[in-house]
Amino acid sequence: MKNFDELGLSNRALDALKKKGFEEPTEIQEQIIPAILESERDVVGQSRTGTGKTAAFGLPIIDILKKHTNSVKTLILTPTRELAIQVAEEINSLKGKSDLRVEPIYGGQAIGRQLRSLRKGVDIVIGTPGRILDHLSRHSLKLDNLSFLILDEADEMLDMGFFDDVREIIDHCPTERRTMLFSATMPKEVMDIARKYMKDYQVFRIAHGDMTVKQTDQIYFEVGKRDKFEALCRIIDVNEDFYGLVFCRTKIDVEEVSNMLIERSYEARGLHGDISQAQREKILNEFKNHRFNVLVATDVAARGIDIQDLTHVVNYALPQDPKSYVHRIGRTGRAGKGGIAITFITPDEYRKLQFIKKKAKTEIRREKLPSVKDVINIRKSRVVNDISSIIKNDNLKEYYDIAIGLLGEHEPKEIVAALLRYSFRDTLDEKKYREIDSNLVDTTGKTRLFVTQGKKDKLTKKKLIDFIRGKCNVPQFKIEDIKILDNFSFVTLPFGDAEVVLSYFKKGGRKKDLFITKAKGDDPGKKRSRKKRSR
Repeated sequence: MKNFDELGLSNRALDALKKKGFEEPTEIQEQIIPAILESERDVVGQSRTGTGKTAAFGLPIIDILKKHTNSVKTLILTPTRELAIQVAEEINSLKGKSDLRVEPIYGGQAIGRQLRSLRKGVDIVIGTPGRILDHLSRHSLKLDNLSFLILDEADEMLDMGFFDDVREIIDHCPTERRTMLFSATMPKEVMDIARKYMKDYQVFRIAHGDMTVKQTDQIYFEVGKRDKFEALCRIIDVNEDFYGLVFCRTKIDVEEVSNMLIERSYEARGLHGDISQAQREKILNEFKNHRFNVLVATDVAARGIDIQDLTHVVNYALPQDPKSYVHRIGRTGRAGKGGIAITFITPDEYRKLQFIKKKAKTEIRREKLPSVKDVINIRKSRVVNDISSIIKNDNLKEYYDIAIGLLGEHEPKEIVAALLRYSFRDTLDEKKYREIDSNLVDTTGKTRLFVTQGKKDKLTKKKLIDFIRGKCNVPQFKIEDIKILDNFSFVTLPFGDAEVVLSYFKKGGRKKDLFITKAKGDDPGKKRSRKKRSR
């Protein structure tokens, strides 16, 4: 295994890696970085998510580009907005003192902001295919001076139906460019892209191994958003030797969760992209030396961290995709040791969890959160064990005079009870804990339905509820998120109840012109156009 300073990177790049705490390159970084720096050939890299592909292509590209030129030199295509943001954050953290401008461009973000950034000049654009095509059609994104085109997670873009868009984007790129394609798998369609659009290219394949970590016990809990923190506290409380990573989606979440843990007297710290290098190194060293036992972090901040003997990984926020899930939980259960991966899901995330289970080919079993009584009983048991250990192992003579004085005035039982209350009032008080609703999720999930009538048909929420209740015998409390628009409406039901409603209409049931069917797409009822994509 080589060190980073043997790969041909600049001192600036090595400094950035040191600040991030990366100690040695991953296998794909060891192969890809020199290939980009020392050759003009195109690159195809096969390696699963979480192996450091972003740094593998990002570091040498930053070194080659060096400084801001006021034109787009690199375009990185990603299948999802979450990955676009993640890659942008990673490259920004790797560029160090370079003045290169990096901008993520994706659907769902205000296009005005993107237009302003592009007008100012961007060197590296990371974007989703739909929004990149939007900007190309507006002529707000110009690729005339493009040096590098990177297709990241190409197999995911294929699965999501983006390959026609990818081909169209490639047609806008100059022929004199370097193209790099990275993918976890290499189906025929992905290699067809390489053969058609890439010149003399090198292929690097990194052995995948098992996608899941077999030693890791995987559990999920169903909790509402407002109950997540309370659930996390209970998990920590019932596991005396808890030493774990808690993954949040954003740096704001990291700050909030870590601060609330500290306020409750847990030994916790937060780690995200805005943490200074000195503080980052201090936090990691303290965590590795068990000075505290809960590290709350974002995915990007936790990249490259190799910490042994973690007992738990907690997905406070559900990961964006199966590969991210596997990468997260792979941090526990290492070196042949068992570990526990815990995932919190909210009612609307059940279907996504099933998708992760299917793609990762793993079993994530459902468990019930410990009750308040469970937590208190466990804590009482610990108090008894701790006191027994002190009696057995410590020298208590300096406290004998106080003990004798108390025994002269009170019963032994009363004295012990008073001391327990004095020492453990907060930790053993059930009133300090808030109840958590354990009956949140209909495990069959939810379905969004499209209703063919709206305000112009004099349809109201009450009329729609009465119709669904009366004709399909669906309880009112299961009928959610009703939106009555001018020409049509929407309503959300649990999957099972939605099937009852759909079955009613399939059998010919209707009320005048009212008809209910499954809503299509993420933005039901709106026709998708090139300029309104949110991919």
